[in-house]
Amino acid sequence: MPRVFHIPGVIFLLCAFVLLFLTSISLPYLTAIDIARVKFKSGNPSVGPDTNAIHEIRFGTWANCWYENQGVRACSSADNAYTTTLFDAHRQDSVTIGASWTRGLAVHPVATGVTFIALLLSLSTHVTFTLLASLASFLAALLTLIAFAIDIALYAWVKHQMGKLDGVASNTDTAPGFWMTFVSFLLLCFAGCTVCFGRRRDRMEGATSYKYSWKDRFRRY
Repeated sequence: MPRVFHIPGVIFLLCAFVLLFLTSISLPYLTAIDIARVKFKSGNPSVGPDTNAIHEIRFGTWANCWYENQGVRACSSADNAYTTTLFDAHRQDSVTIGASWTRGLAVHPVATGVTFIALLLSLSTHVTFTLLASLASFLAALLTLIAFAIDIALYAWVKHQMGKLDGVASNTDTAPGFWMTFVSFLLLCFAGCTVCFGRRRDRMEGATSYKYSWKDRFRRY
């Protein structure tokens, strides 16, 4: 494969793999990489059985973490489908982010694994492996798109639920993991295209060289 297509394709896959890998780890291990986060302006809400007031809560791939007004950070246990219940200051009103909205986040590590396979295949210049690398890149892009759609659904549902909590003013935002998934999707699309175009360019060059060789042979006679 021409290096002008091969090298960018490998770089795109490597960057996508790193971003997806970090997003797949997420909370509670990497507290800075979450999907959605809520900052509370007033109302002193609390989470689950913990009665301490919090000022922020973050939703990650495997868990959520909340930050209490006293500066203490706490996280739920890691699970592929976790549930979060928030209460108002008097613990009379509550909203719940059910497991059905977080279970699909496990697609992130699946997309990461397929991306890693595509990266390994792209390191070879053999025609068969480059074709498989292109197909694997597009498959990883599809899985990442599904993961991103799940991220959007989680963000929209969290924003909707926070607005239902009486007496609590909050601001729901997308978080770094949300945008890292989106960028990974774009990189995987670019990687699949560059690998595919590189393979086509390689075949065209092979056909051209074959044609020239017959001309040279004819001129000898």
